[in-house]
Amino acid sequence: MFKKLILLFLLFANCALAQTGGNWDLKKTDDGVKIYTREVENSKIKAIKVECTLDASLTQMTAVLIDIKNGEDWLYHVSTSYVIKQVSPQELYYYSLVEMPWPITNRDFIAHLKVSQDPTTKTVSIDAPCLADMVPVKPKIVRVTDSNGQWLLSPLGKDKIKVVYTLHADPGGSLPAWLINLFVTEGPLQSFRKLKVVLQKPVYKNAKLDFITN
Repeated sequence: MFKKLILLFLLFANCALAQTGGNWDLKKTDDGVKIYTREVENSKIKAIKVECTLDASLTQMTAVLIDIKNGEDWLYHVSTSYVIKQVSPQELYYYSLVEMPWPITNRDFIAHLKVSQDPTTKTVSIDAPCLADMVPVKPKIVRVTDSNGQWLLSPLGKDKIKVVYTLHADPGGSLPAWLINLFVTEGPLQSFRKLKVVLQKPVYKNAKLDFITN
């Protein structure tokens, strides 16, 4: 039950990179995915870093991450996800609702997603700082406002990329920090397994994005 809450906030809130201290500590390696943690200044909750190599192009991976509705297929326990406002092909605002098992209160959040690419290295950065408004707070749902993370996608060759995902998130409510930290390695592994499957769908393999150069 508690794992389900952690899975959401370790893989779904994409926001600006957290300020952390100390070195990354490798906690687990499984199926080509490496999970690291480290302490965060003035926080009882640790930050995480996920590293892996995926058989995909930069366009393919970016297409998955900006397909907000598709998040329901691979981001654990996300029941609703939709675009609030599309600013441009590489910038949007979105809302997500996560249904949690009893007795944990459901969570939701709003994020401002932006995609950019370094013209020299071709590394793609995807950030989505969390917002408190744009959608009214709903009764009996905890609004998540403290979440900081980033996706970095680097080309390694034809249809192969390195993915580095960093995140520090506080799901709010009364969950103790020790419980959240206990399961930080499990959430990323489950979502990345599903991500590998989703990436191979024709809609993403054949995607074309004018703002991404492979």
